[in-house]
Amino acid sequence: MALVLALAAGLLLLGRVFRVPWGPQAALLGILFGAVALIQMTLPQGHALRAATGGSLANWGILAGLGALAGGYALLLRHLRARAAPTEPPAGQGTFSAAELERYARHIVLRELGGPGQKKLKGARVLVVGAGGLGSPALLYMAAAGVGTIGVVDDDEVSLSNLQRQVIHTDERQGMAKVFSAQIAMREINPHVTVRPYRRRLDAETAEALFADYDLVLDGSDNFETRYLVNASCVATRTPLIAAAITQWEGQISLYDPARGAPCYACVFPREPAEGLAPSCAEAGVIGALPGVVGAMMAMEAIKEITGAGESLRGRLMLYDALHGENRIVRVARRADCAVCGGI
Repeated sequence: MALVLALAAGLLLLGRVFRVPWGPQAALLGILFGAVALIQMTLPQGHALRAATGGSLANWGILAGLGALAGGYALLLRHLRARAAPTEPPAGQGTFSAAELERYARHIVLRELGGPGQKKLKGARVLVVGAGGLGSPALLYMAAAGVGTIGVVDDDEVSLSNLQRQVIHTDERQGMAKVFSAQIAMREINPHVTVRPYRRRLDAETAEALFADYDLVLDGSDNFETRYLVNASCVATRTPLIAAAITQWEGQISLYDPARGAPCYACVFPREPAEGLAPSCAEAGVIGALPGVVGAMMAMEAIKEITGAGESLRGRLMLYDALHGENRIVRVARRADCAVCGGI
């Protein structure tokens, strides 16, 4: 037996010296012990070769059992050490670095979000139409929350009159394209998010292809032409839409999603208001903090929609009156004769 064990040890030592892979080494050991088993089974009791190789197959069986126990114990230790070893996974790929875990700690301890909810935020792709009053807080809070990919569409440039309410921009960035100004601010808040700036005016030819690359769209535009285009594109791509609007002291927000039973924007507002009934902020004015409140609501609804936390505004229209400090919720429903979503 000692001779066979010495040969096995010699094979292992040579394999280690010459860096032979474990597969060939195991094959050689298998051949060696197979030959020993053949000798023990075929040669008569008392034969010199049989005595030199252990004398009995039972002895090798006991030795093999002890070896299996030792090997199993070693594998178990390796497995437990691997599980206990502290690791810091690379950022991206749905995992969190140590810095991200600390950054999002207040989210992760929330029962309604936790780690799974934060992971959903990291994997989400949200497109924001408009980097103005409503888009500013929505973009900032989504970036801070860790929404993994955020697109922003706007063709305008930062002007001095924007700065009374569009808090994502700064005095130094006057004249810069709003999408690039927003990108700078978002990356300063959270370098772990991906920002996709689209300096363009949204049009019917490209909107659907753009929206199809996102899980959720937020519309903070300031004109009805764009709102109806955004709604039609969301309906066509079956993308949930969080749309808001503000004027003077009042705002409104809802989640439009006909693919999941809620109305689309055109169900609730089938026609553009008559001339003069819905003046722009430039014409009617707007209190500076109002878009901050409603835009933050947009980010809040986006976080809830992505993570599944709480009750969304799907099928409900929230009306906010800042002057009198009042909120109202109005139930809204799909219209079977809607020209935009009636056929889905």
